[in-house]
Amino acid sequence: MVGPEGISSPPPARPGASETDTLIGQIRALRQEEPSGDETAAEPRSEDTADAATSRNIGTGSTIARITGGKRADPAPPPREGEVSSAAQVAGETDMEAIRKEGLTGRQLRMARRMSQKHGLAVTSDFDAVRQLRQRGIDPFQRSNMLELVVPAQGNQPVAGKDTKVQLPQTVPAPGKNLPSTETSNPMDRRIREIGDIQKDIAKRRRRKSILLLSRLAFFVGLPTLICGWYFYNVATPMYATKSEFLIIANDGGGSSGMGGLLSGTQFATNQDAIAVQSYLMSKDAMLRLDQDVGFRSHFSQDWIDPIQRLDDTASNEDAYKLYKKNIEIGYDPTEGVIRMEIVAANPSVSAQYTGALIEYAEDRVDSLSQRKREDQLKGATEALEEAETARREAQLRLVELQQVSQVLDPEGRIASLRQQIGNVEVQIQERELQLQALLDNARPNQAKVEGARGDIRRLRGLLERLQSDMTQASEGENSLAQLSSEIQMAQADLATRDLMLQEALTSLSQTRREANAQVRYLQTAVAPVPSQDPSYPRKFENTILAFLIFGGIYLLISLTASILREQVSS
Repeated sequence: MVGPEGISSPPPARPGASETDTLIGQIRALRQEEPSGDETAAEPRSEDTADAATSRNIGTGSTIARITGGKRADPAPPPREGEVSSAAQVAGETDMEAIRKEGLTGRQLRMARRMSQKHGLAVTSDFDAVRQLRQRGIDPFQRSNMLELVVPAQGNQPVAGKDTKVQLPQTVPAPGKNLPSTETSNPMDRRIREIGDIQKDIAKRRRRKSILLLSRLAFFVGLPTLICGWYFYNVATPMYATKSEFLIIANDGGGSSGMGGLLSGTQFATNQDAIAVQSYLMSKDAMLRLDQDVGFRSHFSQDWIDPIQRLDDTASNEDAYKLYKKNIEIGYDPTEGVIRMEIVAANPSVSAQYTGALIEYAEDRVDSLSQRKREDQLKGATEALEEAETARREAQLRLVELQQVSQVLDPEGRIASLRQQIGNVEVQIQERELQLQALLDNARPNQAKVEGARGDIRRLRGLLERLQSDMTQASEGENSLAQLSSEIQMAQADLATRDLMLQEALTSLSQTRREANAQVRYLQTAVAPVPSQDPSYPRKFENTILAFLIFGGIYLLISLTASILREQVSS
């Protein structure tokens, strides 16, 4: 039987049947009106989406509600063997199978289960909870807002997530508004459309981020680079550089010996002098001398020089010295021994003038470096000569005193004379003894001659004894001729030594005077300063590129630091 609303009426209930049996019979009658057979057993069409199945399920539920008079019907029993499942059940199983293929994590499934319990849904599994929440238009994985946990100010608004008991009777939906939707869409098309929307959103975000990045680069890198380029090309005063080279040469006639003699012909002999000259030219003393002689401060204080390179009239010596070190570059190459100098000024002739003045200062410094040494050498040679003269005078006085004490100018000659006299007397005694022996050999010797020979022998022996006594007295005692002779010999040797030392001191003094009067170090100019015709600074293009790289590096460092800090704070 068919009722007034197009629903077939259930068969008459058996006598004594309960209300539950009556409801089961009505549900079976409704199922008989749904497609059966091959259409029901076949797989659902691709156009039959979950929304359509849900609509049909809702329509069927509303029909059952009308039949039961607004009472909630018990869930339909599972299909018996040989029976076909309804379209709603097939759609639900299809949706749950699709949800299983999404690869949801255990945490997401637990969130869906808690969300379903919060909304009071009767679910059979976590996947069923996800399906029912999506059918109700609720995202089970959306993070809850902290504002939802705050109790509303008005007391008549229920708190979200709290099960409130409905005190009023529920209204029955109107029959014409709970019909299933006739519009069906392909899940693949809907997925493609959603992916396209996501891609458009990603492209929009990327475009917005690119625009912001370009804006930041233009503001923090491009604009400062543009300002620097404008300054270098339009504002900066052209500067002219003058280059020169000079080296320090040692005098070959210095007569150095040892390691100094080995290095005298190389650049290592003047290495210390070159470093000292370089340090002096870069010192504040050289800047003050240049300002006093040529006018360094007045040149860079002119009004037509740009404000960045201009020196204020009231600037201190420290500010002027900073500008001096910036515009004067001096380098020393120890392998070649050459000092290279570059002077920058706003006028080429002034730059060449500065270069010539600094070369003169360097030459004066080279001379002054060896002046102290030469003065010390000359002073030492003079003192050595004076000491040698004093020592020779003392030795000579000692010799004179010894000669006066002995009253003999030549003690050795005196001793030799005594020895010679003694020898002559001994020879005469031997001759007289031979004559006496010859006279005594006669049978009748002449007594007068014998006595005369004996008298001569006696006299000669007395003379010999006297000479031997004089010889003994001259060789023994404190004032003997031998001691006086040795002392005189020592005094003579000392005098001879002092004479040699005096001669050497005179030679050294004369040589030192020659070296002191001669120049030991020479400053030779290898490259003379020539004024330049074209400005050397600023290098406009190179400086602009350098400014771009500097600002880009600063921006990159700041960006990396900010991103690292942001990541650390967020984690």
